[in-house]
This record gives sequence, C-alpha cells and structure tokens, in this order.
Amino acid sequence: MNKRLPFSFYIFYFAAASFSMPFFVLYYQGLGYNGAQIGLLAGIVPLVIMIGAPIWTRFADTQHNHRLVMSVTIGMTILIAGVFPLFKTFLLVLPLSILYAFFAAPIIPLADSATINMLGDEKNLYGRVRLGGTIGWGLTALLAGYIIQTYGTRWIFWGYALIMVVVFFISQKFIYPARLEKESSTGDLRGAFYNRQWVVFLLLAFIAGVGLTTINSFLSPYLQELKISQSYMGIALVISVIGELPVMFYSNRLLMRYGTFPLLGIATAMSGLRLLLYAAANSIQGILAFQLLNGLTYPLFMVAAVSHASEISPEGMKATGQGLMNAAASGIGSSVGGFFSGLLMGSIGGQPMFFSIGSIMLAGVIAISGLERKRYARPQRTTG
Repeated sequence: MNKRLPFSFYIFYFAAASFSMPFFVLYYQGLGYNGAQIGLLAGIVPLVIMIGAPIWTRFADTQHNHRLVMSVTIGMTILIAGVFPLFKTFLLVLPLSILYAFFAAPIIPLADSATINMLGDEKNLYGRVRLGGTIGWGLTALLAGYIIQTYGTRWIFWGYALIMVVVFFISQKFIYPARLEKESSTGDLRGAFYNRQWVVFLLLAFIAGVGLTTINSFLSPYLQELKISQSYMGIALVISVIGELPVMFYSNRLLMRYGTFPLLGIATAMSGLRLLLYAAANSIQGILAFQLLNGLTYPLFMVAAVSHASEISPEGMKATGQGLMNAAASGIGSSVGGFFSGLLMGSIGGQPMFFSIGSIMLAGVIAISGLERKRYARPQRTTG
C-alpha cells in the first residue's frame, strides 16, 4: 500500500486547518461579538458536526458513495470559506457557520476509514501516516499567523480554501472499504452500537472533545487576556507540534503495548491536566512549556480513538463508526466545550475557566476508569 497518499492528505488538510481553527474566536472578537454570541458559535458548529458526521458517513457506507460524498463536502467547504469574510453580522454568520460545519463533518471520518482500509494488515501504522497532519500543521502554523496578522483575519478563510483545493484532488485517489450486503451490515451495526462498549467509548470521546476544544479555541484569547503578544500563538503551535512527533511516530508500539481503550483514558486525562496547568500559568514561558504536553492529548487521543472505532465497528460500517466517534468528540463534546468555555471566559475569565473545565474532565475520567477497571484490567493488543 502506498502510504504517501493518505500521508499527503493529512499534511494538506491540517495545513488548511492551521489557518482556521486557532483563530476563529479572535475573528469573532474582531467583529465585536459578545461572549454569549461567541459561545453560541463555538458550541453550535460542533453540534452540527455531531449530526452531520453520522448522516454523511452512514449514507456513504450504505450507498457505497464514499468518493462522491468526500468530493461534494470538500467542494462546499471551499466555497463557503471563500465567501465567509463577506458577511459580518451575527445573524448571517451563524447560518453560514452551520452550513460549513455540516459539510466539513464527514471529511476526516471518511479519510480515516479509507486510510485504515488501505493500510490492510498494517493498521497499527495509522499513527505514522497521521503524522503527516502534525507536519502540515507545524510547517504552516507560523506562516498562517504571520499572514493573518499582516493581511487581516479574512485570510483565516481564504488560506484554508486555497489549501483545501489540493486536499480535494488528493482525496480522489482514496480506496474505501468494499461494499457488503446492506441487510447484513445494518444488523451488525444495530448490535454493535447498542452495547456497553460503545456507550463507554463515546462517553470518553465526548469528555476528550470538551477539553480539546477548550484548548484549541481559547488558548489564543487567553494569551490576549494575559496581555501576551499574539505573535506567540504561532510559536505555541509549533511547540505543540514538536510534542506530537514522537507520540505519532511510536504510536504503533504504544497501541500494541497498552491497547486502544487505556490510551484513550490517558489522553483524556492529560487533556484535563493540561487545562489545569494553563490555569496555573501566568507567563508565556509556562504556557509554552506546557504546549509540549500536546503529544499526549490530541494526537494520542486520535490514534487510539480511530483504532478503537475500527476495532469495534462491524464490517461494511467502518466509516459510520468513525463518524460516530467524531460526532461524540468533535460534535457534542466540542459543542459543550465551546459553549460553556465561551460563557465562562466571558464571565469569570480564562484562568478560572481552564481550572473548572480541567477539574470536571479529570473527575469524569476517574469515574469511567473506576467503572471499567475490571473490564480492561489487562492491556489489549491490536492485531495487524
């Protein structure tokens, strides 16, 4: 299998994301939106992803139209991003944000499903392929920060759109899981998604989504609150990438040694701890140092979550499984995290907000770990 294809996809997809994800809140602040409006925008977008991801991926699996769904959704995100800066009022930006989120929802689940399928017996190398995303994000982060600071926040969207054109053409070469009989896959799906294993997995993904959204969306405003120059945001992103590299490269060994579900717990707990450390930090030196923990949060979670979803999804419904995982983490988890983090930051400030969210996350992980201790007493080894 040619690993360069999905590797290239992740490079350019996350290069595009580095133009947008860290700067959305700053863009909304620049438009003069209040805390409640920003919280609503930060919360409703992932809520739409929660709905959109399973709808799109379920349609792609049952109709076996993965490439068509990928092409249409990428094309629409490019179009919407291109016109986004033309709208300034909240009542126009809100529905446009909803449309963008709906079409963006299935892109990564479909890419992950195709990547796992193309890896074949080398599924445990997903992390190394996904390392392309880390490289793309890191190489583009400083450039994105410079362009946005120099030429204006409209380049949050235009930079994203231009790079996504490349993503569109790369995605045309993906090979998706083969079609199975619809009746068989539907029955397996019903049995797999209504059991304790899936419920606990999606609950943990939800908690992780809350923390990761709080980190990704509110670190930049926190720097601004501390009167730290926004030029440090690019540096912070690069440092976070450095923390990702060893975790991504050796993720196959981590999966084989510890298993997918225990690594999910570790990644979620580290996200909560990272928020507490942000709350304790009141200097750029401390915040930059804690950025190195990023390797044990987002990338470790994604590697473990994608692998776990693939393990427990029935044949013929792999993309749907990835869609459900993304719905829990990037959908409802991000929605709750974005909404309440926005409200808390606007009312009590960034430091208490980080402390509150981090504490709740750690309590949730501890509770789930206590309930699941017997079930996952022994490390599970991945196959392939």
